[in-house]
Amino acid sequence: MSEKLVIGHTMPQSVEQYRRLGATLHQAQESRGVKTLLIVSAVASEGKTLTASNLALTMSESYRQDTLLIDADLRRPSVDQVFKLSKGAGLVEGLKSPQQRQIAVRRVSEFLSILPAGIPAADPMEALTSDRMQQLVREAARTFDWVIIDTPPVALLPDANLLASLADGALLVVRAGATPYNLVKRAIDAVGRERLLGVILNGSDPTLMEHSHYFYGYYHRSGGPKS
Repeated sequence: MSEKLVIGHTMPQSVEQYRRLGATLHQAQESRGVKTLLIVSAVASEGKTLTASNLALTMSESYRQDTLLIDADLRRPSVDQVFKLSKGAGLVEGLKSPQQRQIAVRRVSEFLSILPAGIPAADPMEALTSDRMQQLVREAARTFDWVIIDTPPVALLPDANLLASLADGALLVVRAGATPYNLVKRAIDAVGRERLLGVILNGSDPTLMEHSHYFYGYYHRSGGPKS
């Protein structure tokens, strides 16, 4: 997946799309105080982790904002693979540590830090919805300009609404022509329309859309599409 990152390898159209997305998120931050952001999908293999990684790179490298990317997909973590990080302790170990102990993050560039998942967990939801996780996100929001959280697929999670409550907003990644509508709807309901900032359509056909990689519509708190 690293060859699809927006720094150094990808097509200019993708870079521009992420920059436009970054600009819109900056507006959301100024108008609504959005600072912590979940990147969610209904099911696996939607491109969620790559989207989270590219967005973190865009906010840190293009906008020079101090950004923390958290890999909270504790069953199938892959942020460390995207950035070619060595295996080691991460979020899982940090959530098990005493609250007074700080959780170490890895700074990979001047404005980008990463908290990898650590050792995969078989049943991560108790840890992800714990008081310790809430404290971690609050502390990160005080330290960083942006906190971007890559999450497990939410459509089938019984506690997805608790996970969504960690953040100020969420972006839903949907793979064009692949994600069943009923699961997309279930994911939106799980996150809550009031938290959904937009939908990113991944893998779209460039002959059918003006931009070949991503299309996103942003939402008012009422849940209607915003042009």
